[in-house]
This record gives sequence, structure tokens and C-alpha cells, in this order.
Amino acid sequence: MKEIENKKKDPNQEERKRFEIMNWNANALWSWDVQVDTCAICRNLIKDPCIECQSNQTEEQCPEEDCPEASGICQHVYHFHCISRWLRRREVCPLDYRAWEYKN
Repeated sequence: MKEIENKKKDPNQEERKRFEIMNWNANALWSWDVQVDTCAICRNLIKDPCIECQSNQTEEQCPEEDCPEASGICQHVYHFHCISRWLRRREVCPLDYRAWEYKN
């Protein structure tokens, strides 16, 4: 502003302001654009059996198709066995540490 005031003004030329910012409020929204394909607890693919299912030798104990996935309201997905074991010690999501609630 002082540079404009210090310039010599030509009486024949009008001084025009290009624009003046009176107020500026910045808002931003973001989200992760990532597909969940691994369990953050056991690091296996969600479509593959969890480590608990892999350690069971017989199919009667935990068949591969009976290794369901569990998703929370925070949009994180884990193997049901992995998150169940985790929730026995802590009642929070392993990735964002918010209170864990199953997504319906």
C-alpha cells in the first residue's frame, strides 16, 4: 500500500484498485481415496484367511470361507478374528484410536 501512496500521481490519470480483499475464510474437506485390501493387524489380504485361521490345521475349526471381515464406522476393515482379539485388550480402532463400533 505504501508503494502506491509514494508513487507520483499524475493528475490526468485515475488511480484504480484492481481488487481489495476484505475478508477471507478458507475451508477444506479431504478424504482418503484408498481401497482397503489388507488387515492392518495381521497384514494379510482381507480376502485371504487371517493368521488365526491359517494357524488352525483342520478345516473344521475355521474354514477359509468362514473368515469374515469386520468394518467399523471409521471405514477401517479388518479380519473379524483379528479385531476381536484386538478389542479384548483395547476398545479402539488400531489405525485411528477412536472408540471402535461395528458398522451395520
